[in-house]
Order: sequence, then structure tokens, then C-alpha cells
Amino acid sequence: MSTEKKIKAASGWGMLALSLVGTVVVIALFVGGIVLAVATEDSGESATLPVIMVIASVVLFIAWCILVSGFFTLQPGQARVCILFGDYKGTVRDEGFRWANPFYSRSMGSDGTAENATAEVISKSGLSLGKQIETATKATKALSTKVSVRARTLNGEILKVNDKMGNPIEIANVVVWHVADTAKALFDVDNYEQFVATQAETALRHVASIYAYDHAEDSSDSMDSITLRSNIEEVSTALKHELTQRLSPAGVAVDDARLTHLAYAPEIAQAMLRRQQAEAVIAARKKIVEGAVTMVEMAVDELGQHGKIDLDEERKAQMASNLMVVLCGESEAKPIVNAGSLY
Repeated sequence: MSTEKKIKAASGWGMLALSLVGTVVVIALFVGGIVLAVATEDSGESATLPVIMVIASVVLFIAWCILVSGFFTLQPGQARVCILFGDYKGTVRDEGFRWANPFYSRSMGSDGTAENATAEVISKSGLSLGKQIETATKATKALSTKVSVRARTLNGEILKVNDKMGNPIEIANVVVWHVADTAKALFDVDNYEQFVATQAETALRHVASIYAYDHAEDSSDSMDSITLRSNIEEVSTALKHELTQRLSPAGVAVDDARLTHLAYAPEIAQAMLRRQQAEAVIAARKKIVEGAVTMVEMAVDELGQHGKIDLDEERKAQMASNLMVVLCGESEAKPIVNAGSLY
């Protein structure tokens, strides 16, 4: 496992002044050598000194070109990994105009194995032609040694997975992440951006498979069990923990992870809707019956306590039945008034 080493880079302004001085010296030597060569040719003297001046100007120009290639700039939230002939020297995180060894690599190069693997995956996927070209271009593009350490957002696509009870559901997530260790991000994985995207999908599938969609689908009788729909915070915490473990080898830190989409798959959505409607009707009926029983008990007790009406058990049962019909009926009751005897 690689570990990031922080190094300092020299300010670019001092080297810029030195390069300007070198430019003046190169031009002066070259022009002076040409002028002196013309003068010595006319006078018939030896042209050794003009030749030395011209050669020196050419050598200094080559050195100047190498010196200038060492300039680079870093914006806030950027870092540059310094690699000298395949050897990792350290990471520069100081922003501004900087100068470092001109022989430090500016790109990581492309990995043929990773390109072949990506091409194989693309050929088997159902992506459109434009999406395939875009993915292949990203895979073949060489990674730059200049790495952004700013927070990034990954909006995952909607996936169809099975929850804990085997019900097909649609789910998607958003992940906020940043590169914490530049050495691990560049050296321990082929392409850290693709690695983050792949692991984010894998972690989401795993988290979705260990929780039920809702309490109604949970096999446990406890209403305290965690579900995808009712416990968003707990599920998000579990998803963040899962991603942190999976992305730590790539030097990536997860700032936040949330679900952005959660729904039943279309093939069972209507059946689940009817089930939820039936459960709502049952719950409402249960509440109505509980209230009606309480009201009937109260009415019978009140009539019996005051002694105004003496009811036998049969009449109490008849009155309770009539009150239950009136209180539990969906339509408005239309009673029949009996002006005579009950018998």
C-alpha cells in the first residue's frame, strides 16, 4: 500500500526571473556570435570564438527549455504527485505558481490491461453508442499527476435490486467523496474515478439486500427493525460505512451517502399499492370498531346505572347490535321508529 508524502516546491517567480536572464544571455550569445563571425570573415581572422559562442547559445537554449518545463500552477483544492523516472518522490499541495524538477512526469500513462477490461465490459453492456464512446475515451485517457482533492458528487443510476424479502425494487444513491491520499489513488488502483463508481454501485446493492423495503415486508414481528423506507438516516449511515471500507484502499474518503430514489419495481408496484390500500382500510376499520365498542359499552352502562330504563340481557344485546350497525356503517343509518311494543 502506498502512502502520501508531502514535499515542498520552490516558488515559480524566482525561477521565472532566472529564466528571463537566461533568455537574454542566450540571445546575446547567439547574436554576438553571428556578428563576430561576419566581422572575422571580412577581416580574415580565425572564427573559433564565434563558433564557440553560437554552440554555447544552443546549449544554453536547450537548458533553458528544460528549465522552463518545470513550471506549473496549483489552484486551491489541487495537488500534484511528483514521479521521477517511475519513483514516487512526494505530493505538492501548496497552491500558486510553482517550479519543480523538470523531469517529473506529468501523466501516469495508459494501462493496456485496464483498457482491454473496460472494452470487454462495454461490449457486454447495454449502453448506447454515445455512452460507449464516452466510457472508452475516459478509460484510454492517461491519468494526470495533477489530482483534484475537492469534494465531488457521484449521482448513481437507478438500479433494480432485490431487498431482504426478495421483492424487486428500484434504488439510486448520491455519494459525496474526495481524494484523501493521492498516492493510493494513483498507484494502488488503475483508475480511481472508475473504482469509486463501481464500488458505489456494489455497496448500494449490498445495503439494499440486507434491509426490507418496509415493515409490511419484513419477516420479523418487531416494528423497530430497520427498513429502507422508514429509516433513511440509519440506511444512509450503513451505506456510508460500507463505502468507507470499500474505498479506503484507493485513498478516497466518503463525506456523505444518501438514497435519492426508492420505489417498487414496475412489475409489482400495482400489487403492492393494492396491498397498502387494503392495510389502510383494515387499520381504519379496526379504529372504527374500537371506538364503536367503547361507545356502546358507555351507553349501556349509563342507562343501567341511572335506573331509568331496565333492560334485560336480550334487549341489551339488541341495542348493542343496533348501535354497532349505526356506528360502523359506511352509509348514513335510516332507523325505523317503533311506536308500539317491542313484542
